[in-house]
Amino acid sequence: MSTTTVTVTGMTCGHCASSVRGEIGNIPGVTAVDVDLASGRVDIDSDTPIEQAAVAQAVDEAGYQLAD
Repeated sequence: MSTTTVTVTGMTCGHCASSVRGEIGNIPGVTAVDVDLASGRVDIDSDTPIEQAAVAQAVDEAGYQLAD
């Protein structure tokens, strides 16, 4: 079991958080995604460590970006 934490910028509402949660949840091996809308913090639980590039691509697909 592995947990990855990232910060996503640009989310302003529950629908935003839901979009990010859904796209990240589609990454193979991801078992849970917890989004904190206020801070932009996203905790990702997975069977094995996931690539940062895969997370960035999923966040981009949802229409947002990872914070630097």
